[in-house]
Amino acid sequence: MKTIFAKNIWTESRAITKKDLINEKFECDIFINEKKLTDNMIINKENNISYFFKNDYDDINKLFYGCSSLTSINLSNFNTNNVINMNCMFCGCSSLTYIDLSNLKTDNVIDMGAMFYDCSSLTSIDLSNFNTSNVTNMSSMFYGCSSLTSIDLSNFNTSKVTNIRYMFYGCSSLTSINLSNFNTSNIIDMRYMFYGCSSLTSINLSNFNTKNVIVMASMFSLCSKLTSINLSNFNTSNTIDMRSMFYGCSSLTSIDISNFNTNNIIDMRYMFKNCKSLTSLDIINFKCEKIDRTDNLEEMFFGCNSLKIGNIKHKGFKIRSQAIIDLMDV
Repeated sequence: MKTIFAKNIWTESRAITKKDLINEKFECDIFINEKKLTDNMIINKENNISYFFKNDYDDINKLFYGCSSLTSINLSNFNTNNVINMNCMFCGCSSLTYIDLSNLKTDNVIDMGAMFYDCSSLTSIDLSNFNTSNVTNMSSMFYGCSSLTSIDLSNFNTSKVTNIRYMFYGCSSLTSINLSNFNTSNIIDMRYMFYGCSSLTSINLSNFNTKNVIVMASMFSLCSKLTSINLSNFNTSNTIDMRSMFYGCSSLTSIDISNFNTNNIIDMRYMFKNCKSLTSLDIINFKCEKIDRTDNLEEMFFGCNSLKIGNIKHKGFKIRSQAIIDLMDV
């Protein structure tokens, strides 16, 4: 297996010339990120790769990592039929505004983690041709894509995916997201999934199966324009960490978590901190047998200025203030 990196492209003995660019048999020792690659390769004057490796590589992890000045990429002749690893493929391509991925074959890919990490100028992305039936890792896939306004992943097959943590972290311009066909039955980690999606006003997660999710920490943190979330379908029986789950959801007026099973939760710190528009909350089914320190309930309701202690339906807690919560024997 050979991993290829593409940054600071140069040859062992000389620069690539115009004559080289029109010679389809051009061969030289190419160094990319100080790694030697001997293969057939043609690069145009704009550093767009128009022909790339005749051999069938299965790992193109970090292929364009850190190409922060790259404004366009031509992938029309890419042969990715055998590729299994696309982790961090476009990481740090912060000047890319558009990528045509219509010819990219992903049938055998198992890792798409951080694939578009910090593509902060990307305004739209069409993934309608992606076959994700074998993908197991989508963590941080769109992390820091702060210019994306919408994304449609309705075609994604996520039946084998186990990790979607940080998936949309910092997608601060995202106003709509279609996850209607997401199969989350094997997901174990959803931490920071929508962290900082500060333009998102609503989200439909009614199809989410969360029976195997262990960590939900900061899942919706700083989604400051969300006004309501219906999580009545969430199965949290195996979840252990809900720390900061709704931290900074300052426009949230209602949230249905009445069915949450918290039997295994060990940390609820800052769970609703700075949800300053919340007026009532039903956590009457919350149990906290596994929480052995009140520190892990610290500032659970801190900054919930509209939430009166009397409007919190609960048992198992002694709420002395929005910042100080004690456990009760019930």
